[in-house]
Amino acid sequence: MTVPILPTISTSCIVISAIFVAIGWWLIKQRKIDQHKKVMLTAAIFALVFFIIYATRTIFIGNTSFGGPEKLKIFYTVFLVFHITLATVGAVFGILQIWSGYKNNLKYHRKFGPIASIIWFFTGITGIVVYLLLYIFYHGGETTSMIKAILGT
Repeated sequence: MTVPILPTISTSCIVISAIFVAIGWWLIKQRKIDQHKKVMLTAAIFALVFFIIYATRTIFIGNTSFGGPEKLKIFYTVFLVFHITLATVGAVFGILQIWSGYKNNLKYHRKFGPIASIIWFFTGITGIVVYLLLYIFYHGGETTSMIKAILGT
């Protein structure tokens, strides 16, 4: 079995990002503020690398449609939309968290940090599931534009 290199690298980046977020959460609970900042910025860098790879691949190559059984396609599609929604919300929260931390707006940062982290953990987990369904459990379908891949047309 061969795995596609760009989706493997990009999915790994999101997993690494989520791991760094977990470490950052632990560090802030330990009151290790400087280490927390460095680790969370590292998490953001891995998320940015994911996004650059994903966007570049989407623009220049396209996305892979679900290649599994037809009876599972609707469940996969609903799951994919859920994952994309989580990822988008998580990215916005992440950017706001970086900004609020940078601006030392700790009231906002403390209030929404745990929410942003939990969303990012679920983004990582659902991203792994999407990757497994597209490239490991089933042979990926046609590589095509994002809209066609999502809608299955």
